[in-house]
Amino acid sequence: MAPSAIYNDDVEPPVVIGPSTKKATRPTKILPQSLIDGAKIAKRDTFDPAKHLNYRTPESIMTMEEIGLKGHGISPHAATAPFSLFSEEAIRQMRAEIFDEKVLEECQYASSFNTNMIRGMGPARAPFTYSAWKSPEVLAKISEVAGIDVVPSIDFEIANINISIRDENAKVEHSLDVMSDNDLPAVAWHYDSFPFVCVTMLSDCTGMVGGETALRTPDGEIKKVRGPAMGTAVVMQGRYIEHQALKALGGRERISMVTCFRAKSPLVKDETVLVGVRGISDISQLYTQYTEYRLEILEERIRHQMKKEREREIAKRPFNIPEIKTFLNRQKLFIESMLTEIQELD
Repeated sequence: MAPSAIYNDDVEPPVVIGPSTKKATRPTKILPQSLIDGAKIAKRDTFDPAKHLNYRTPESIMTMEEIGLKGHGISPHAATAPFSLFSEEAIRQMRAEIFDEKVLEECQYASSFNTNMIRGMGPARAPFTYSAWKSPEVLAKISEVAGIDVVPSIDFEIANINISIRDENAKVEHSLDVMSDNDLPAVAWHYDSFPFVCVTMLSDCTGMVGGETALRTPDGEIKKVRGPAMGTAVVMQGRYIEHQALKALGGRERISMVTCFRAKSPLVKDETVLVGVRGISDISQLYTQYTEYRLEILEERIRHQMKKEREREIAKRPFNIPEIKTFLNRQKLFIESMLTEIQELD
């Protein structure tokens, strides 16, 4: 799967505006005990793609050109229609890990964008969830709909769970007429820090009105996509498309799992930034994992360029000054981006 633009130096990526939260903050809004109790299961399982993967090809995939963003991003694919990804049993296993006592104690975060999140569970606390997103079978399906081979961005982003709970005392009208694009955000309008995201629905959507992921195109048009059932997902280039999660009406909850992806090939541009996640992460883990993968990319790019130079010499071709300067300038910008993103926190 070839990317639409490995490099397009003429197109600047959108500026990511992160939450005003600058340091890891625990939520003040307590999750209902009924939610925690309801996630408990008798037996924890290991991820088995034959049992837990329930993939169905999305009915449609919007392109970047269709939404006015041709030449942006790393793939021609913008966003998928909702598609089935995991079985209900897989979602039950994930929910059991998400609402586990140790996870709730150590992995809850809040920000000015979202009052309740769970992040950075890792393989020790959430082995099923971690194994699912590392599974070659799952990655093959995500890559297929993304239009480019992708891998999870960093382990800390396996995964981010956004939790929105309806106030049981609130009177909610079950009508589309009460909805508007401006007054129902569960998560604010934003661009993601990482190139691609997969938003997986972890809630039973029976009776739910709203709860979509809304996309805003450059001309201001709003497009809404949501998985109609537990276990469905939407994949989109969240780094390049402005989007938000809308509140769910009529349902008790809207719980979605957001997993971030980047290009598998080190030769594809990587415009990852940390502004959207710096204030909602264990900063040591975040910087360690970010630095490791970025240096690996740099290493592979240099090896690739060295190989090209050796082949050029063998073929007796003259030294290409513009080409090597372009390569070096891109790596300079790559390193400068890292210097910008790795910041001391006050």
